[in-house]
This record gives sequence, structure tokens and C-alpha cells, in this order.
Amino acid sequence: MIIRQQTEAIEKNILHPRACQSVGTRGRQTPEKEGDIRTCFQRDRDRIIHCKSFRRLKHKTQVFLAPKGDHYRTRLTHVLEVSQISRTISRALRLNEDLTEAIALGHDLGHTPFGHAGEAVLRRIHPGGFDHYVQSLRVVDILEKNGTGLNLTYEVRNGIIKHSKGMGKILSDAPNEMADTLEGQVVRISDVIAYLNHDLDDALRAEVIHRKDIPDDISSVLGKSHSRRIDTMVRDLVYNTLEAGLERITMTDGILAAVNNLRSFLYARVYESDKLKEEFHKAENIVQSLYQYYCEHPELIPHRVIGTTAADSDGLLTHVCDFIAGMTDRFALMTFEKIFIPQRWTVF
Repeated sequence: MIIRQQTEAIEKNILHPRACQSVGTRGRQTPEKEGDIRTCFQRDRDRIIHCKSFRRLKHKTQVFLAPKGDHYRTRLTHVLEVSQISRTISRALRLNEDLTEAIALGHDLGHTPFGHAGEAVLRRIHPGGFDHYVQSLRVVDILEKNGTGLNLTYEVRNGIIKHSKGMGKILSDAPNEMADTLEGQVVRISDVIAYLNHDLDDALRAEVIHRKDIPDDISSVLGKSHSRRIDTMVRDLVYNTLEAGLERITMTDGILAAVNNLRSFLYARVYESDKLKEEFHKAENIVQSLYQYYCEHPELIPHRVIGTTAADSDGLLTHVCDFIAGMTDRFALMTFEKIFIPQRWTVF
């Protein structure tokens, strides 16, 4: 028996009956021969880690734009924290850790420079709108690997497209809003657990808010420290999901209410604060200016950038959008400066 088959046999013996086993995958868009060592979900995880879009996440904003401090989160550290939380929950529930990890690492590959500020601009000015989770799927399906895509399994792709919830329900009863697998649903809630806690931590570090500003009805339920809040959320989720027989991923009403209160607090006091809005407006201007410039000069998009290059206007705009969305913060800043800021004239 080859190593992959041994791993699949272990999954059959130890995973919960409602877990997604590797042998149960609905497959890839283009069928491939299975490997000797890794399962299909392990291969998906590795393809994501080794792709260029994943590496670029280290220079993309989470909340604070181009922070000078070394300890602020980036989009890369965010997906790593989501992955860690997701794996902890999946192991406790006897779900497929490899599938969970692959979804977690790939869920934000389509994020724009300057975080949600960049996303908001493209959503407003790009025909048909823009959503980072849709772009993430486009990245893995089309843009990566020189235009051939990563050819991921259905379950990973489904988890990526279903992870986002905005200000919608964290745990929804609507089947079309939740991933088909429990592993994908775990990533959806782990994304919330991660960003609420690390954004709060970064906001405190940046002195946008202070500890005394955190409402008592949040601290008294979830805890007063970063680690305590995460532990409270994870423990509640695990034990209540187990009690429900893994029919669904669930939390107690009291903890879920506190999580929603924390999210509302961060939106009001951090994400929409005057201090951040001022910087967001600057970032939005950069993204909009670059988008409009490359719509007028598409021939200046580097040839190595893969995307839709059809002569029709929709194809051109999609190509521009792919290019802008793939930029890191520092590349966007450098490009904006090169195009729009007068350069020093040196006389020798």
C-alpha cells in the first residue's frame, strides 16, 4: 500500500463520520492522477503555499496601512492565524485538518492592496463590482501558474468562495451562504475569531482605542486578554458543536452575541474611525487613480501578468482589475509615485 492510501485509511478510522475524507472529494476541474505520498487536500495546501499570490500577502494590509511597527498584522499573518485556529477546532472535532488548512491559507489570495479600502474602490468603479472572495477563487482557478490555475479540489474552492460574511450572520442558516463541508464552515468562523482578536490587539497597539473603551459586556463574557478571548470562543464552539453531534458548527447564544457585539464595536470605533478613514481615503485615491490610468494605458501592464486580455472592453477592464487587485501595498505606492509624482531632475 502506498503512503497516500495509508493516510486515507487513517482518515477513515479516526475522522468523524461527518468529516470530509480525502477519498470522498468531488474532484478537480481537470482530473489528475493521485500522488504516491500526499492526499488531494495536502497537495492543495502545498500548491497554495508555494504560489506567488500567497507570498504577496506579506506586503498586503490587514487593517493598518503600511504600518511602520514590526508587530502589526499583515494579510499573511492573518491567514496563518486563521489556519492555526481552524486546525485546532478541526482536530478537536475530528474533522479533516488538511482540508481546513488548505481553505484557510487560500481564502484571502484575492485581496487587494490596502485591505478593504482597496476592495471598496474596485467594488465601486469596476463594472460588475468586486469581492475579494470571488477574486480569490479567480486567482486559484485562472490567474496562478501562468494562467493555468492551481486546479484545486471542489471542497477547497467551495470553502474559499463561502468564507466571507461581511456584517452578515457569522453562522448562517441559509445553505447558500455556508460551505458544503464542515471544514469550510470552520474556516468561516475561524476567520472571524482571528480578525476580531488581532484587529483589536492592533488597534490597542496603535492607540486608536484603549482597554477602558472595550465594553464590559464583551470583556466579562469573552475575557480581558487576547489569548483568553480566543480560548473562550474556540472552546465554546468546539463543545457546542460536539453536543450538536456535528450536525452544524454552532456556538451558545451568549458567546455568539458577545462576538457580534465585539464586531460591531470594532466597526464603530476602529474600522470606521476618523483616524483610519483619513488614511483609507488616501489609499482609495491611489487605487482609483491606478485603475483609471491602466484602463487608458493597458499596454503598460507587464506581459508577465496573466489575465483576460480580450480586445472587448469587458476583457480589458477585467485584465486591469486583476493587475490592480494583485498588487501589494508597497508596489501600488511605488507605481503611483512613478506615474503621478514628479521625479527629481538631476543635472550632471
